[in-house]
Amino acid sequence: MALNKGFCDLGFAKVDLDRYKRRGFAEVVYCPGKERKHLKTICAQLVKNGQNLLLTRLDKKTYLFLKRSNPRLKYNALAKIAFLNKKNKIYKKGFILVVSAGTSDLPIAEEAAVTAHILGNNVKRLYDVGVAGVHRLMHNAALLKEASVIIVVAGMEGALPSIVSGMVSSPVVAVPTSCGYGANFKGLAALLTMLNSCSPGIGVVNIDNGFGAGYLAALINR
Repeated sequence: MALNKGFCDLGFAKVDLDRYKRRGFAEVVYCPGKERKHLKTICAQLVKNGQNLLLTRLDKKTYLFLKRSNPRLKYNALAKIAFLNKKNKIYKKGFILVVSAGTSDLPIAEEAAVTAHILGNNVKRLYDVGVAGVHRLMHNAALLKEASVIIVVAGMEGALPSIVSGMVSSPVVAVPTSCGYGANFKGLAALLTMLNSCSPGIGVVNIDNGFGAGYLAALINR
């Protein structure tokens, strides 16, 4: 192991210890494809250097394995995120609102919500308000208009972000999900709808990228 300026070289990984200074939060660990022993070593280095832990797409068995050496490590099973916060400063100005079209979109919506919260934001949730019953969304118009940033998570045809954006003055981060029937093309239809929205002020992240949406919304809110 070699400790260089700004990062720690573990051989199989170079852990970015300077990320907090640059971005306001420590390096986030994407877990799929990584061996458990490698994840354990990466976590140990981050904790040793006083960093927060945020592990995405983590299965529960691996979480329980990592918890043995990090007893304070917490887990959100729906979002598949594990986290350990040492620096948990909450930015009290405004809040991020996470909106989901349907309950099938909840894993991605929760990934966005948990990420935004761990990055120090007040987060509120508004779930199952898709366009098939748009009155459910309209009933919460006041909440929508109060939010500093809105994350909108939707599959199927992906129309919800356009409607939300047309109602509010705040920026909207749209997240297409792979939820939908055949012609949904595993989220591609929703992605294209969101990219082609006629409502200005919408930014679009990749399919099922709740983490990316939560991170972007956190930067905007700060």
